[in-house]
Amino acid sequence: MYPRRTQSQIIRVIDLETTGSPPPVHGVCEVGWQDVALGADGRWELQGEGGNILVNPGRPMPPITQAVHHIRDEDVADAPWWQDVARQVLDPWPRRIALAAHRAAFEEQFCTPALTHGAEWICTWKCALRLWPDSPSFSNQVLRYWRKPAGLEHERGLPAHRAFPDAYVTAHHLRDQLNEASVAQLIEWSKAPGLLPRVRYGPDRGKEWREIEEESLVKFMTDRDPDIRFTAETEMARRRGGGHVGRISPQELLL
Repeated sequence: MYPRRTQSQIIRVIDLETTGSPPPVHGVCEVGWQDVALGADGRWELQGEGGNILVNPGRPMPPITQAVHHIRDEDVADAPWWQDVARQVLDPWPRRIALAAHRAAFEEQFCTPALTHGAEWICTWKCALRLWPDSPSFSNQVLRYWRKPAGLEHERGLPAHRAFPDAYVTAHHLRDQLNEASVAQLIEWSKAPGLLPRVRYGPDRGKEWREIEEESLVKFMTDRDPDIRFTAETEMARRRGGGHVGRISPQELLL
């Protein structure tokens, strides 16, 4: 009897450059990717070279977004359409167990379930809020220079705001997160709003949530921002005897 083939444990990091947000008003002009795989030693590491593909967005490139990624209309005039390249990048064989991106909600607007085969997503931004709450900021690049991930080749992660270099940097954050918490835990955190370590604005700006008065906390519970509202509700639940805001203990990382 032949041994059963086990599925490779691979997660694909995706990064998109676009003409703006959201679709269908705006379109993809570049997609980049980098895989992260579970090794035989039980540790996650980057796998393969990754890559990028320029995409014709089907509309002119606004100057404001050109100033971010420096992709011009003439650079993508002869490039393939998004629907012609998306599936090969987002749903390759062997199938990845999940997709990941930094602030994945942006990529998910363009990478629809029909294109991803209904893949689960990991948001490395939301997971960084949980795992590394002491970071001065949680952007892809601030985390890069604050944490200094092992093995990250500086030039390979440049220029910023291009699809492959950004995916490459994000993959190092994902690798380190996977080596601290389970895949299931990262997916669970990614499905919830962001749990913010510190207050973003107002008289209590910069304070940890446990430091603010309850009167202020109640006001944040009606904020229009879902991340602020969720964090305030979680802090209130902690004060009432359940849940917490801040650093996660090793025991809590295991599902």
